[in-house]
Amino acid sequence: MSRLQKCFEQLAQNNKKALISYITAGDPHPSSTLEIMHALTEAGTDIIELGIPFSDPMADGPVIQLACERALKHDTSVKDIIEIVKQFREANSTTPVVLMGYQNPIEIYGVEKFASTVSGLIDGVITVDLPPEESRQVGSLYKQNDIDTIYLLAPTTKDQRIQMITGLASGFLYYVSFKGITGASQIDVKSVEAKVDQIRKHTKTPIAVGFGIKDATTARMVAGCANAVVVGSAIVSIIAEYGEDVPVATSKVKSLLREIRDALDNSESIQNIA
Repeated sequence: MSRLQKCFEQLAQNNKKALISYITAGDPHPSSTLEIMHALTEAGTDIIELGIPFSDPMADGPVIQLACERALKHDTSVKDIIEIVKQFREANSTTPVVLMGYQNPIEIYGVEKFASTVSGLIDGVITVDLPPEESRQVGSLYKQNDIDTIYLLAPTTKDQRIQMITGLASGFLYYVSFKGITGASQIDVKSVEAKVDQIRKHTKTPIAVGFGIKDATTARMVAGCANAVVVGSAIVSIIAEYGEDVPVATSKVKSLLREIRDALDNSESIQNIA
């Protein structure tokens, strides 16, 4: 059983939702990423999304674009990220780690080499700019190496395409809660609920909702219909503000995530926050 499958099954048995936390690898410096990853798990993160920095992150808003710039100033590469995950695994063999980014850095590293090298270290890959129609060969390589291929779904995704994507996906599905880029603030919970219900008609794969989840209130609202919530830009914003002082940054991140974790686990918490 994969780490992702085990994670979702254990949470479901306890009637809990997964907290997925995103950071950009190498931001603010490659040497700080490992410490931040451990801080995420200490604060209740179930799954870590580790962003691969890229010079043209077209689907990301200014917050993550700037995080990529900071990471690339230190030449953070796929090789560096693999080494960071190796170090993480020395202390943590259970928390799923998903790499999220664009196909170009993986192509440069070599797709086959990448798949074989990260096998056993990471648990899934989200490739923002790789359409499902063009992903079958890559997905096959990942499957051979026990890596889940995780796909994005959007509010505009039609039923026929949902059926096609859900047939290819494994690990979990990432539903983008609104049209636009990461870091935007608007979120329509009723629309999210309706779309998640539509997706569920085609699959039993867990569904995570991201974009627009910035605090305990929004996380709890969305978690009512999803298996997981993804928090990204809110974490990256804290790192941007306090990143030169990593202990302070990790303390602030942990405070945010503990509030979200508490809200996800306890219905009374959200009443106090709202």
